[in-house]
Amino acid sequence: MFKTLKNDLPASIVVFFVALPLCLGIALASGAPLFSGLIAGIVGGIVVGSLSGSNIGVSGPAAGLAAIVLSAIGTLGGYQNFLVAVVLGGVIQLLFGVLKAGVIGYYFPSSVIKGMLTGIGIIIILKQIPHFFGYDAEPEGADSFFSSSSENTLTNIFNIFDNIILGSMIVGVVGLGILILWEKVLSKKHKVFKLVQGPLVAVVVGIIFFAVTRSHETLSISQSHLVSVPVPEDTASFLAQFSFPNFSMITNSEVWIVAFTIALVASLETLLCVEATDRLDPHKNVTPTNRELLAQGTGNILSGLIGGLPITQVIVRSSANIQSGGVSKMSAIIHGFFLLISIIIIPTLLNMIPLSVLAAILLVVGYKLAKPQLFKKMYELGWKQFIPFVVTVLGIVFIDLLYGIGLGLAVGIVVILLKSYQNSHFLHIEDKSNGKHKIKMSLAEEVTFFNKGAILKELDNLPRDTYLEIDLIKTRYLDNDIIEILEDFLFKAKERDIDIKLVSKRGIVENPESFIKFFNERPQSNLSLN
Repeated sequence: MFKTLKNDLPASIVVFFVALPLCLGIALASGAPLFSGLIAGIVGGIVVGSLSGSNIGVSGPAAGLAAIVLSAIGTLGGYQNFLVAVVLGGVIQLLFGVLKAGVIGYYFPSSVIKGMLTGIGIIIILKQIPHFFGYDAEPEGADSFFSSSSENTLTNIFNIFDNIILGSMIVGVVGLGILILWEKVLSKKHKVFKLVQGPLVAVVVGIIFFAVTRSHETLSISQSHLVSVPVPEDTASFLAQFSFPNFSMITNSEVWIVAFTIALVASLETLLCVEATDRLDPHKNVTPTNRELLAQGTGNILSGLIGGLPITQVIVRSSANIQSGGVSKMSAIIHGFFLLISIIIIPTLLNMIPLSVLAAILLVVGYKLAKPQLFKKMYELGWKQFIPFVVTVLGIVFIDLLYGIGLGLAVGIVVILLKSYQNSHFLHIEDKSNGKHKIKMSLAEEVTFFNKGAILKELDNLPRDTYLEIDLIKTRYLDNDIIEILEDFLFKAKERDIDIKLVSKRGIVENPESFIKFFNERPQSNLSLN
């Protein structure tokens, strides 16, 4: 891992600047202490990063869990009671890993995963536009189209024009310009511009701008538009920020319900993120999903024990890591140490970072996830890829992450069923032979109850006086539902003067009395015709 430090260290700095406001914003949106978000970010970086098998995944508090956390704190009667559910959720995730439940992530279509990445990219862009201009009505880390103030993402964007902070906007524009210049021009000129990352320069420029203009009437940026890290006065006040679970609540059934909810949602988000980040990874490493569940479970147990929010692998931080050149898990681990060291040593300096410059960094991350070229590419792949992709994107943008993925998956399943319906058989009509229509029906390799409608329709539409050849040579699996249709059709065939011949690897059957015997002699364990 240390061999790639020249790549991982600069990437970890970018991830640190992306993670810092998100940890705080998610804690705020969750109704939890701000310090709890930082704890989750530190544990997600150092502990989960060390145990995970992912080279480029970054874990921390997730916006997708904010609504669950907010509701659970109220339901359970306090944050310390809620921490018990976080610890138990981690234990349940360990159980998921032992039971090898990580395979679930592999059953999501590629179009849905691409839609997930694109939808998150669009959400990042839409949510950061207000912060870019200094309108910080919604906390960092929000990912729902509707905000807690009954407004929505679009109304927040429209409200920008009445709430522009000139200093924030200038810093945002300058920061974005630095990022673009760094990536498109300077990074190709000299190695030093690859070692010193554009986001770090943009943040430093933002801090200098704030320091220089803090007394200026027009250009000054108020504290509400800066990063807000808790600043302890001494060691005792720092340690007082940690919370501990109230384990006397462990027998409460509601605590267990919240724990299972956290475990299920966090595991699903993690597995989907793993699938997505593996696709983004230029080195195409494959993350062991069961090990990831074990790592996440361990992280949640520790985070809950010391007062942190629930943890998942997070696509925003992971994609920022990939786009910044992160190669090994060292970038995730180092970013965790940066979070820990910074809140102990330089919290006052961190509180001089304008949110607008961090918004500029996230705008670049969002654009790379949701490039317009991807829409064109998905459209060119055909409607079977494009429709699940678009449905996933719209669901994530206008509802939330899990709903969007669920809708995309549902549409993908419908597409599969439709494709299966269409490809169950091939019908070839030949010229009349001996006064009869000769029709050959070749069944697909696997024919299940999904194909009942298509095959039944073809059989019912056969004209009288037909010679039907049913080709089963390529068929490896024939569902019992299809066999019943064929057996029932034998009786109809006599009434309509339809002669039938079955052709399979076991031979040719033309005697109607032998058809049922032919099917009955197949191995019952797998309905194989071979």
